[in-house]
Amino acid sequence: MPVKAAPRKPSLWEDVLLGVPLERAPSLVPGVLLAVALVGAAIVLTDLVNRLLGYQSLVSYIMMAIVLGLAVRNLAGVPGVFRPGIAFCLKKLLRLGIIMMGIRLSVLDAARIGVWGIPIVVVAIATGLLVTTYFTRLLRLPDRLGTLIAVGTGICGASAIVAAAPTIEARDEEVAYAVANITIFGIAAMFFYPYIAYYLFGGNAVMAGLFQGTSIHETAQVTGAGLIYDQTFNTGLKPSAVDVAVVTKLLRNIFMALVIPLMAVVYARRMSSQGKTGGKAVRVWTLFPYFILGFLAMAAVRSLGDAGLEGGMPALAFWDAPSWKGITSSVALWAGYVLAAAMAGVGLGTGLGSLRGMGIRPFYIGLLSAGAVGLASIAAVLFLGRYVAF
Repeated sequence: MPVKAAPRKPSLWEDVLLGVPLERAPSLVPGVLLAVALVGAAIVLTDLVNRLLGYQSLVSYIMMAIVLGLAVRNLAGVPGVFRPGIAFCLKKLLRLGIIMMGIRLSVLDAARIGVWGIPIVVVAIATGLLVTTYFTRLLRLPDRLGTLIAVGTGICGASAIVAAAPTIEARDEEVAYAVANITIFGIAAMFFYPYIAYYLFGGNAVMAGLFQGTSIHETAQVTGAGLIYDQTFNTGLKPSAVDVAVVTKLLRNIFMALVIPLMAVVYARRMSSQGKTGGKAVRVWTLFPYFILGFLAMAAVRSLGDAGLEGGMPALAFWDAPSWKGITSSVALWAGYVLAAAMAGVGLGTGLGSLRGMGIRPFYIGLLSAGAVGLASIAAVLFLGRYVAF
């Protein structure tokens, strides 16, 4: 019998844009259409629920999209034909939406958030790593599992866990446990932290964004929480909570390139002190989240356009003030829709049944770590956040 050829791997550009070879692009369509349909249903249901309850923004359509996705996945199930498109929403659409959000901020605004965000990010990451490591040893859990939960809670959720796993030779079940752990607490934080932030920080959207960007695990969860905050409390401020939360989370993601190699070295030394071998070298440049550059490029485009208008010239040499405002507003509006589809993907991609086998001790570690990071973030934001002015 002839040997079946292995599927072609995507080229660089195919991987960046689609995540699959071009000939497999049609396989993405069903999942993307399902996510888009859920967003449409979420918008209609949100308006209906808010009208019935008598509040304009009590429920946001972002929250509704996530809830509908969770309901479909865990009550009806998602056939395999939808899985590639859902994965596309979770990865590519999420990054595209974040890149498009760069048009909402100037480079100066992003830099101002980043400068004040650095110490808060450092406090949150250090707290997550130290607390998780301490309680991992106290509860006598495997060092590998504790390391994975630490980087997932402190830095970047599942992305950090997957990146760190090969460097410490983690087993598949340890990776699955760690991802399940940060998923359950990240989802809970995404739903509850917007309301906590509003009342804790007196409606200050900047402080709310700093808190959400440093305390919630995944980039998707942070973005969802920021959008829920803005849609629920309708502050109309610029920068909004989601602007600040995304910039802070992107800054936090960069630390993945610093912390994961450090954790790999610490793990290798710990194994060596016990007379064991373990740990592998990591290529730092593979850990850098390059879509951040796209976000900054969009912010640079916004800054150049605004600077042209302020100098009495057309924006980017082409558009007058009303046209430029219309363009930037349209990009920002579509960024919200793209991110809404990604949030529907979050719900569709979260199988709650996988959390049952996690075990109680890893659950305790995740709870303690998430709680400690949240409290440390609150303290740091209350201390530093009031100095961030726009």
